Amino acid sequence: MDVSADPAVGGPGGDGPEERSRDTPRRLSRDQIFILISAASMNLGSMMAYSILGPFFPKEAEDKGASNTMIGMIFGCYALFEFLASLVFGKYLVHIGAKFMFIAGMFISGGVTIIFGVMDQLPDGPIFIAMCFLVRVIDAIGFGAATTASSSILTKAFPNNVATVLGSLEVFTGLGLVVGPPLGGLLYQSFGYEVPFISLGCIVLLIVLLNICFLPSYESDPSELSFWKLATLPKVGLIAFVLISVSSCFGFLDPILSLFVLSKFNLPAGYVGLVFLGLALSYTISSPLFGLLSDKMPHLRKWLLVFGNLITAACFMLLGPAPILHIKSQLWLLVLILVVNGVSAGMCIIPTFPEVLSCAYENGFEEGLSTLGLVSGLTSAMWSVGAFLGPMLGGFLYEKLGFEWAAAIQGLWPLISGLAMGLFYLLEDSRRRSKPQSTVGTEEEQAALLVEET
Repeated sequence: MDVSADPAVGGPGGDGPEERSRDTPRRLSRDQIFILISAASMNLGSMMAYSILGPFFPKEAEDKGASNTMIGMIFGCYALFEFLASLVFGKYLVHIGAKFMFIAGMFISGGVTIIFGVMDQLPDGPIFIAMCFLVRVIDAIGFGAATTASSSILTKAFPNNVATVLGSLEVFTGLGLVVGPPLGGLLYQSFGYEVPFISLGCIVLLIVLLNICFLPSYESDPSELSFWKLATLPKVGLIAFVLISVSSCFGFLDPILSLFVLSKFNLPAGYVGLVFLGLALSYTISSPLFGLLSDKMPHLRKWLLVFGNLITAACFMLLGPAPILHIKSQLWLLVLILVVNGVSAGMCIIPTFPEVLSCAYENGFEEGLSTLGLVSGLTSAMWSVGAFLGPMLGGFLYEKLGFEWAAAIQGLWPLISGLAMGLFYLLEDSRRRSKPQSTVGTEEEQAALLVEET
């Protein structure tokens, strides 16, 4: 279905944002409803399959002979290959086709989730570890294809409400993160290792069938624009650093938070998943609000990015807490900090896509699926970089220094990115204020000279 001329979609060569806003129908079209259902189902299913590892897999891998550093690498390799996949799929989205990329990625993700359910049958040691890496790599490629296509399709279908739609759909991302860990922990405790993965893999494959039937196709002309031109824009580079910082914080928690909770508070595996609930639930609830704020008041996006990073940095200092604070570690404090961290993560994450997209348009990138693919691929790739570094650094620091110091060091990432982003926006605002002042001064000087000449 060619939507390049549809005013509700806002294809390239169309009217400006104000004209498109007037033309956009108040009611959702059938295709828009189907797109929302498809994206919501993908977010929910994929995040459940992704987050199910947290409560019990690190302990299983430990029993299979994997060190904490190796467990961190198993979690981190997923993000590394999702990064590579996002760059490739973002560049060639138009050539491959958004719908095919979306469905193929989901099919791969569901299939390898089922395969992960039989990994416990493998021999301990190198064979088990090598197969974990292989399955996670294939899963990452599939997930990278699905998320890149999904973000592009959503932005194409809702050009005037990008942050609101993405923020609202983060409810399903958060719901998957909320349901995944406790469901996985309970299924693991009740039925063993295989059942959580096989059941969730089957759910993802059912979602694939749903999307084959209902997801509309989008077509667009290829573009000569490059990732390099987009990534080297100063504002985009800083936002990329923000994405890396925040995603590294999420990735940091995946392999080691459950190990810390098990050793510190002696909770059973079924209850460890409930600890993750604080982070996921607060992120789920806050994301639609920050999406609405980003669309209705775009000038607030920069401060959401800045303060979201600074609050995240403070949360990681208190997560252990850091030994220099001399605060006793308690379960209620840990859950409270995770709740606040979920809100601050929503502040950081939701404004990034519309900020990068608006920056691309301001610097001459044409409207259309090609630019959306580049922006979607770039943001997904930068998220993956952090999600790769977070588990790797987290596993290493946890092994060498313990959870308290590891979390405090991890908090330096969002602290630096928040301060850098704030400095950039302050300089940008000062330049904008100075331009009209210099123009007025020039006009006054010219008027004075004219009077003197007269």
